[in-house]
Amino acid sequence: MLKLTNITKTFNPGTITEKRAIRGVDLEIEDGDFITVIGGNGAGKSTLLNIIAGVHYTDSGSIFLDDIELTGRPEFERAKYLGRVFQDPMLGTAASMSIEENLAMAMRRGKRRGLSWYVKAEEKEIYRQKLALLDLGLEKRMNAKVGLLSGGQRQALTLLMSTLQKPKLLLLDEHTAALDPKTAKKVLELTEEFVSRDNLTAFMVTHNMKDAIRYGNRLIMMMDGKVVYDVRGEEKKNLKVEDLLAKFSVAGEMNDKMILS
Repeated sequence: MLKLTNITKTFNPGTITEKRAIRGVDLEIEDGDFITVIGGNGAGKSTLLNIIAGVHYTDSGSIFLDDIELTGRPEFERAKYLGRVFQDPMLGTAASMSIEENLAMAMRRGKRRGLSWYVKAEEKEIYRQKLALLDLGLEKRMNAKVGLLSGGQRQALTLLMSTLQKPKLLLLDEHTAALDPKTAKKVLELTEEFVSRDNLTAFMVTHNMKDAIRYGNRLIMMMDGKVVYDVRGEEKKNLKVEDLLAKFSVAGEMNDKMILS
């Protein structure tokens, strides 16, 4: 379980560009939760995700993952507990390395490594089987440089890499926003499949209201750095886009990107 208590974050305090991004957020994420996080631009969605990941430190509050306190830990220390897929498909993989080398790097995360990236035959077979799950033909191109792949292929590979060691929490930061609709649908289906198969706990930030309703067992809405709506189970299943639009309209948070989603 991840527990956030009274999390606050202000950027550029005391200046004319001061921005109170997170305002006293309390949140408990239970094991097995697949949470979709919706909100307008500047609502604090990605900032909250980056605080969990360790990209930003909190001004106040605490973060616990089970009995492990993450509050003051740097990003690289948290990485052994967390999986992450970025919005930009170019992030999350090493373009100059082959597909199998990227997978080996992900598999050895948090473990002692030597100077050699030699991939054993038994490892290759495991990676081939994992890649076949993507249904993109990458299991036949394991020696290809990742930089030669399309954005959608790289994002699917990043998703696979981030789940290889079954992280305690999978962070998805608008991970389909830069993809075309067909590819985005494929990556979301893979996300749902991996989360369900391995019973992962996931925190997915999105602007797309249909996706926020369609995926996961719990939906959180953020506005002005606060969690203003938290719904799960049957109540979430019965949600409609019109319901979310009404809530955003009341707060004046709706924007063109969300309307067109």
